[in-house]
Amino acid sequence: MLLAALPLLRVSSAAAAEAFYCGGLGFTRLVAYQPDPARADPCYLGLARDGVRLDLSSFSGDGGPGGVVGLSVGDVDALYAELQARGVPVALPPTDQTGGRREMYLTDGNCLRFFHSPPEPQPSA
Repeated sequence: MLLAALPLLRVSSAAAAEAFYCGGLGFTRLVAYQPDPARADPCYLGLARDGVRLDLSSFSGDGGPGGVVGLSVGDVDALYAELQARGVPVALPPTDQTGGRREMYLTDGNCLRFFHSPPEPQPSA
């Protein structure tokens, strides 16, 4: 039985990624693994926000740059306002997409797609 998926995104700089994800997007660092404490990279970061876990890695074997992750949110427009207040650049502001989803995109070498989907229609009785 599957319980959850844990996205892992490749980053080129752990320090820059932590500044963006924690300082800009409001994530909290849960764990950081650096085999050589004297060097910032490679590093594996475990982050979380609102109970959602996201891992980042600058280790060469952990994926490739340019990944995409979709993050379901309760209110894309409220998150957009929060990020704008923090000065976070947004590649695509909240936009209604075909199929009813409202999406917002951010990029940092990877693409973060924040989306809100309308409730599924219930069958008529």
